[in-house]
Amino acid sequence: MYAIVEIAGQQFKVSKDQKVYVHRLASEEGTKVSFDKVLLLDDNGNVTLGAPAVEGASVEAKVLQHLKGDKVIVFKKKRRKGYKKKNGHRQSFTQILIEGIVAAGAKKKAAKKEVEVEVTEAAEEVKPKAKATKKPKTEE
Repeated sequence: MYAIVEIAGQQFKVSKDQKVYVHRLASEEGTKVSFDKVLLLDDNGNVTLGAPAVEGASVEAKVLQHLKGDKVIVFKKKRRKGYKKKNGHRQSFTQILIEGIVAAGAKKKAAKKEVEVEVTEAAEEVKPKAKATKKPKTEE
């Protein structure tokens, strides 16, 4: 079983017990996160395609660590002018472990109880006030 899920603006093909490096997430290390934007779900050949996302499907993951990628050097130069700029950048990543994929038919939590509202006879008799109309001015 695998799923294509959108995490931090990028799409990833994930399956259970897979480690994925994604753009930095705000969650602390060791916490569990859930991604609800599942674009495609494959359950042993039974493919469910979302429009744009599969209703009720989610991917459960655990944040393993926060780290930085390799340094990328940006060097700008104009020839014969003495103009040189050197800049570096290290992208922040989060390593997550995919713990499970919840399909569309499965329930994550118990459904909320519905509250019934009783209508009393007094409430039925109350009518909304009519809007006040302006009386036409009479010329004398």
